[in-house]
Amino acid sequence: MGAPPGYRPSAWVHLLHQLPRADFQLRPVPSGFAPQEQEYQQALLLVAALAGLGLGLSLIFIAVYLIRFCCCRPPEPPGSKTPSPGGGCVTWSCIVALLAGCIGIGIGFYGNSETSDGVSQLSSALLHANHTLSAIDHLVLETVERLGEAVRTELTTLEEVLEPRTELVAAARGARRQAEVVAQQLQGLAFWQGVPLSPLQVAEDVSFVEEYRWLAYVLLLLLELLVCLFTLLGLAKQSKWLVIVMTVMSLLVLVLSWGSMGLEAATAVGLSDFCSNPDPYVLNLTQEETGLSSDILSYYFLCNQAVSNPFQQRLTLSQRALANIHSQLLGLEREAVPQFPSAQKPLLSLEETLNVTEGNFHQLVALLHCRGLHKDYGAALRGLCEDALEGLLFLLLFSLLSAGALATALCSLPRAWALFPPRNPSALCSGSRLSEPLLPAGLDPGSPLRSFPGCRRRPH
Repeated sequence: MGAPPGYRPSAWVHLLHQLPRADFQLRPVPSGFAPQEQEYQQALLLVAALAGLGLGLSLIFIAVYLIRFCCCRPPEPPGSKTPSPGGGCVTWSCIVALLAGCIGIGIGFYGNSETSDGVSQLSSALLHANHTLSAIDHLVLETVERLGEAVRTELTTLEEVLEPRTELVAAARGARRQAEVVAQQLQGLAFWQGVPLSPLQVAEDVSFVEEYRWLAYVLLLLLELLVCLFTLLGLAKQSKWLVIVMTVMSLLVLVLSWGSMGLEAATAVGLSDFCSNPDPYVLNLTQEETGLSSDILSYYFLCNQAVSNPFQQRLTLSQRALANIHSQLLGLEREAVPQFPSAQKPLLSLEETLNVTEGNFHQLVALLHCRGLHKDYGAALRGLCEDALEGLLFLLLFSLLSAGALATALCSLPRAWALFPPRNPSALCSGSRLSEPLLPAGLDPGSPLRSFPGCRRRPH
């Protein structure tokens, strides 16, 4: 039996798996995936806490910068109209930071899509495995019921018809015993029947969680896109109120970006530990949840030459019993039908049942082979450990770019604010082109501005 193509850990998995881990006491923690152990949980929480530390440092830096800008700025001489030096650089640095944030949004949309594709592949593999297991149970149940019905009706009728010939009755009873053997052996092939763990339920739970995760990230991406667009609009229109609103929203998105970064980092590290060697953990967890023997689980999860088919003996016995039934029915048809014409109808019905049973048996042999379920297992691992992990890394990059861009923009907005022209009535007297839109409707620019105190008409 050749093993089908399986899962191979990617370079990202190897790289993340090699990162050092420590608990809350900064003691080294093994990188093996053990979510039930407290030390390993502390190691992942410590990875997430690094993002919280980054958030605190960025907020402290922004606060110190703003306090220094507001309190330590040298006073301007009265009546000075000279623009502050470096104003254009400040404005453009803010714009470049926001554009970098927009690039991060594009990366975030791609990462969210990749993660969603990986989870969808995982769900599809679980659904296909559930279909295979359900098909095995259905075929076993249908075949056993057909054989039981044949034993109760056709074989009983045949024995009654052949009662005058004891040797023919013995052959019919031999076919009955062989049919009972087949039914008994087939019942042991429905290994997933009565198991509390359902791949369908797992797929539904995964899809439910993924739906809310996808929605949360889309809302975060749209919120940051809104912040970038309205901040650029506020700078273009030189609207101070719009900049104030966007500053508050930028702080909110900054906190959310660092929070999502911590969640993504911890998830990526834990996922890399799982994906580096998933077989032992999956085998142990499935055995605990299902109670199945390790031979059956190893056969389907590993599917290699070292693990034999645990159902091979049952399949061999069933095949031999079906062959014996077939030969016995042929003998009865030759010997009994010429003497007992009424035996032909139950014999034909038994042959039809035997043909259906043999067809179901060959389908069971194909479904019980490890290739199908192991292929689903490999597809689930590839979706989770390749696409989903890659998407998480892109989301991590998005969060990092967003946090850096928003922090830079928050530091640049106050300096850009100081460069905005004044919006007050005295600006109407300057005669500059910037003040013209502030004139009341219908007012001639050359007329005396008697309604505004402090404005005097300039001599021509």
